[in-house]
Amino acid sequence: MKNSASNFMPNRRQVLGLGAVGTVAALGLAACGTTNSTSPSTGSAATSGSSSEDQVAELDATAYDKLIAAGSTADDATIAASTWAQKIKDAGSIRLGVVQTSALFSLLNEKDGKLRGFDAGISQLLTRYILGDESKAKTTQVTSDTRESVLENDQVDAVFATYSITDDRKKVISFAGPYYQSQQSILVLADNTDVTSVDDLSGKKVAVQSGSTGPSIMEELVPDATLQEFKTDEEARNALLQKRVDAYVIDRNMQLGAMIKQPGKYKLAGEPFGPVDPYGIGMPLDSDGVSFVNDFLKKIEDEGTWEELWKITIGDRAGVDEVPTPPTIGA
Repeated sequence: MKNSASNFMPNRRQVLGLGAVGTVAALGLAACGTTNSTSPSTGSAATSGSSSEDQVAELDATAYDKLIAAGSTADDATIAASTWAQKIKDAGSIRLGVVQTSALFSLLNEKDGKLRGFDAGISQLLTRYILGDESKAKTTQVTSDTRESVLENDQVDAVFATYSITDDRKKVISFAGPYYQSQQSILVLADNTDVTSVDDLSGKKVAVQSGSTGPSIMEELVPDATLQEFKTDEEARNALLQKRVDAYVIDRNMQLGAMIKQPGKYKLAGEPFGPVDPYGIGMPLDSDGVSFVNDFLKKIEDEGTWEELWKITIGDRAGVDEVPTPPTIGA
């Protein structure tokens, strides 16, 4: 079904969820802001009271490193056609704004000092494409408050940080992409057979997180669901584990993060729904690097590298076999 992405009702019914406030993990960067997490890319907290049972599905570092090392390199003419790319080539390194705490998209391995994840992989493939060596990057950690400023002040050449493309941001920087997108998803227990789509949430008890877009989206699309609102992701998932709710609705990437963190406990029900949140690569305003990076993104999609990277960093770890279709680049 097609779901409305706008005109959500400002007044929503809800039942305030119960449960203790969970512990807060290290700060991580969400698509639209900084949230409390080192687990899912969009900022869920570690599950209070269940950490001892967590068996995190680790990323296959060997397969990841092999994929990046096999990435394509641009010829001299392709580089020379872009002022942005030629400047990086001449400098001998690329300056990247990154995060280090997103398990799905960009997580620092303290043992070998390497960043791995979906965003990290795209940035490393781009580094290899321009410089012939994925290690030739100088990274600067960014937050939701500094992503624009590091580009405006010429401190970095590009920002990779689950960076949502918005009209306000496009006033001060440019975006390549989008290269990924997220929507709302439904998380249920692995043995649940009652919920297979958003329509099945009618009459059900559904957990949502306060401060997220989930409550307003659910009020618009499934007005007769009973919403239980929780302060944190961990509280909402605990309610699901304890069967106090039938399902939990929030950003898909947070759901995938939960599945990676606790393999076998959950599954996604139905297709993503609600407004689309496109992720782009932050670039200097009006840079000709946008077209260069867009061509690079099209290339890795056509070669199947985008798909393989998604499988290694997200799909294989969350037990999701169906690879999402990349968004239209430049849209």
